[in-house]
Amino acid sequence: MKINKIDHICIAVKNLDEARKKWEPILGKSEPDDPYVDEESKIRVARYILGDVGFELMEDLTGDGDVSKHIAARGEGIMLIGLNVDSARESIDELKEKGYPIIPDPKHGELRPFRDCEYGFVHPKAVNGVLLELIDDKWE
Repeated sequence: MKINKIDHICIAVKNLDEARKKWEPILGKSEPDDPYVDEESKIRVARYILGDVGFELMEDLTGDGDVSKHIAARGEGIMLIGLNVDSARESIDELKEKGYPIIPDPKHGELRPFRDCEYGFVHPKAVNGVLLELIDDKWE
């Protein structure tokens, strides 16, 4: 598996608007470069582009999604690291063959769609408590 770069780092936050007030002065930004809502994943995201890496503040939309569960278990903070790969499908298959546990999505299986790409997750128990995302996004 070839890793192209760190694609993004996600920070789980309780309140996105309050988190933006703390982070934007540090990041030198007045607003996110790519704000979005993913209803299916139950998240609202403020994405900032720093060099060629995405820095994301992520809030749960419903109070019962993965971000809320992460915060309940570990508090606010780094939730996941995304690695950019040429093919998420091939990378997930390779890691499965090596015994890494993949987190399936009830609707999509091991790979989930996002914009014009796919991504999948390696369970945190296999990689020192970090949720690892493999994504084949081609963003510049």
